[in-house]
Amino acid sequence: MRLSKNLPQYKVVYEIIRKHISDGVYQKGDILPSENELCAVHQTTRPTIRKALDRLVHEGYIKKKQGKGSIVMGVPQGVGILSLSGTTSAVGQENLITEIIVKPEIRQWDTSNLAYPLLNNEEEFGCIYFERLRIMNKQPVFYDITMMPNINLRRFISRNLENKSLFNILRTMYDIEITGGEQRLMAILADKKIQEYLNVKEGHPILHINRKLETSREGFFLYSQVYCNSEKYAIFGTF
Repeated sequence: MRLSKNLPQYKVVYEIIRKHISDGVYQKGDILPSENELCAVHQTTRPTIRKALDRLVHEGYIKKKQGKGSIVMGVPQGVGILSLSGTTSAVGQENLITEIIVKPEIRQWDTSNLAYPLLNNEEEFGCIYFERLRIMNKQPVFYDITMMPNINLRRFISRNLENKSLFNILRTMYDIEITGGEQRLMAILADKKIQEYLNVKEGHPILHINRKLETSREGFFLYSQVYCNSEKYAIFGTF
């Protein structure tokens, strides 16, 4: 697993354990190695291990039980389009296919469909724009358009996003965490483009989400428009 060299040690430990849980190395109900054992394996301190474990608890991967240790809960379930963990982490990579409709490219901002005003520095540098289709169990569920400020994201447009988690890439390669956000939800009728991508009939109701996501990098926000066919999947999550 490739991780940014600038990633704090607790995040490195977190990413390794999280991946082991996602890959099934640790199964639901398993007990993680003790803090002392994890210190030895990762050659780090107990405060670092505890910080990594606390984050895994917060995201629902493990729970701590006095006298037993850290119990694996498995990959958090649900369609995480409204979740800080992101869709890939919430659903599980084995159930999710990500097709790239438009590869990442640098553009001027198109503010006509943005529900939130841009900061001056965001507008000056332009944006990195891409479109994705998310397919769950062979059913198209999300079509999303994402725009990010073209600020200090070295080589991002050359990255392959197919079947990759955007949140994981930002976290591991650029040390950018999604910390919160706001969103506006509206029911709309599918137009021809949405009908084609989500495989629905004319006039089918679609959930349209306009989002602005806050990050750990000051003044850096992600903007997206997500079109959801929630006929078979409930859409939920927390901020």
